[in-house]
Amino acid sequence: MKQQDLFKPLRELQFIKRDLVKPNDYNPNKVLEKNLKLLTESILNNGFCFPIVIRPDYTIIDGFHRWLVSGREPLKTLLAGLIPVVVVSHDTKSDDMAGTITFNRARGTHLLEPMEKIVKKLLDEGLTVDEISKKIGMSKEEIFRLSNIDREQFLKLVTSRKQQFNKGQILRRNA
Repeated sequence: MKQQDLFKPLRELQFIKRDLVKPNDYNPNKVLEKNLKLLTESILNNGFCFPIVIRPDYTIIDGFHRWLVSGREPLKTLLAGLIPVVVVSHDTKSDDMAGTITFNRARGTHLLEPMEKIVKKLLDEGLTVDEISKKIGMSKEEIFRLSNIDREQFLKLVTSRKQQFNKGQILRRNA
């Protein structure tokens, strides 16, 4: 395993203008309005404890809802238009997408359609089911269901990419 500085993002914490930051186009995590109000109250009572994670181009990887409420009153005025961010550089957009999912998986409800699009995009980019499973913490069965690929196509995919997926699981799923 490659040695890495796990504290690096926090060592480089920055406060930047909120308007420089933009949401990504793939976040499957949705939060109810009442929970956004709760998030606002949490920030008002506890402070801005968790920075927003962004790419070098200022696109959000994690923290969309913190970014969203930071643009609403009273936070907008109290924060003077600034937000705390850490920059994370991934090698690929699929790594950014995986980061978004793994950061958010336990915190919100992932909508089916955006998750299907993400799984399809990751497969289209050439990632194997094993790689996707490892990157986003999803079982291979979940990936198969979200892939929207019929049994025959999926079997070809598994065979062509030497995917580590149990053929019996695929056959049972479509029986």
